[in-house]
Amino acid sequence: MQFKRHYTLEEARALLPQVREWLAEMGRLRRQLDREDERVSPRLAQGDDLGGPTVNDRVRHVAALQSVLAQFQEREIQIKDLDRGLVDFPALMGGREVFLCWEQDEDDIEYWHDLDAGYAGREKLK
Repeated sequence: MQFKRHYTLEEARALLPQVREWLAEMGRLRRQLDREDERVSPRLAQGDDLGGPTVNDRVRHVAALQSVLAQFQEREIQIKDLDRGLVDFPALMGGREVFLCWEQDEDDIEYWHDLDAGYAGREKLK
């Protein structure tokens, strides 16, 4: 077995509200980091020293992003595409490991796929 943790469909569904919050927070932090990059890149290109609040803000935002990522890692929930909010939950089906597959614009977990199949191999849950 590749994963220590396997989710039942009910367990994965119960986590969806929290997963939605984590994805939203990660999106917010990524947008903030992108804005900071746009603001400081020209200054870095000129060789400016950007210590103090600029660096402190960046470090704080990166640490916050890592903290949210850790929530997924601790639970062995995999983010396959952050922009789309594509997430896989390790599960057991018929005695073999699979992923329960969910995308943030979907209301519920309705698909699964083999570990090596990816999004293209998604199949409807029965």
